[in-house]
Amino acid sequence: QVQLVESGGGLVQAGGSLRLSCAASGGIFSSNAMGWFRQAPGKQREVVATITSGGSTNYADSVKGRFTISRDNAKNTVYLQMNSLKPEDTAVYYCAAGKNVRFVGRGSEYDYWGQGTQVTVSS
Repeated sequence: QVQLVESGGGLVQAGGSLRLSCAASGGIFSSNAMGWFRQAPGKQREVVATITSGGSTNYADSVKGRFTISRDNAKNTVYLQMNSLKPEDTAVYYCAAGKNVRFVGRGSEYDYWGQGTQVTVSS
């Protein structure tokens, strides 16, 4: 059983930066694909960025060039560096882990989820 705990959310002005962290415990972290998803009020959950066990990354078009996902297998942690934040980035951000993820952008492919961390970007 994998437990995921996100941290690093908060309130930031437009143009600012935040770094989210997701610490994993249990299971074998290095063998899991990891993803960051977000859900804004009244909207469906959407994928933000993913990273496979091999280190391949994918990003939503809306965050390309601004966000960077990375993982540190020695620390069992995945990060999301968010720069040039916009008000439309405001959402609860969730970390997810999956062992046999075929479609990295599909939330249903992931087995474990964190509790979420709020990111609010003011204009």
